[in-house]
Amino acid sequence: MFREILFLDPPRIAELRRIAATAPFVDGRITNPHSTVKNNLQLHDQQAYTRSAEILARAMMGNEEFRNFAFPAAIAPPMMTRYQPGMHYGAHSDAAILTVAAVGTIRSDLSCTIFLNDPGDYEGGALRMQLGSAELRFKLPAGHGIVYPSTTLHEVEPVTRGERLVAISFVQSRIRNAHEREMLYELGEVAALEGLRMERENFVRLQLVQQNLLRHWAEKP
Repeated sequence: MFREILFLDPPRIAELRRIAATAPFVDGRITNPHSTVKNNLQLHDQQAYTRSAEILARAMMGNEEFRNFAFPAAIAPPMMTRYQPGMHYGAHSDAAILTVAAVGTIRSDLSCTIFLNDPGDYEGGALRMQLGSAELRFKLPAGHGIVYPSTTLHEVEPVTRGERLVAISFVQSRIRNAHEREMLYELGEVAALEGLRMERENFVRLQLVQQNLLRHWAEKP
């Protein structure tokens, strides 16, 4: 299940762009030297990375829609990446286990791409995902992100004009099973949308089911 979420307001977008404009970027294969499909640039300045990751992580964890959808137990500090003309990231799957200095070892249940400039700023560069026989493409407005299963085969199509600036992160969910996570999310949506119109007794029973399923399925508090 995929979810588009607005994470960043204009001031935070402007701050992240300022950081990207003044900090050095290096070949993205520095973190994946054996990749034959990765062709992008990523932020390579500790102070800039710490500041940008703090802004992005706070925006993610402070977003109620994201918390309700992902049930995050831990997130990898988001990393800004840049794509210039000719750059792309061929079809790949995200690593299942990530070792992150600031977090430790996490399991990637969900991946997140947050767009930091608008689709009109560049041509190409869509995030393309393979879902069975269907193909999905995402080029979202600045500040918007797409959260999707890390098990999904995906790629960044070649940029042909301009520059694509995004941030990426990975999420370990308290609910490891995607089907269980989706059911809990849907129950939460029903409770939020219909709760005020339900009989009080039935709403309390719905909440009881939600909390007991969360107790049953959650891996860590």
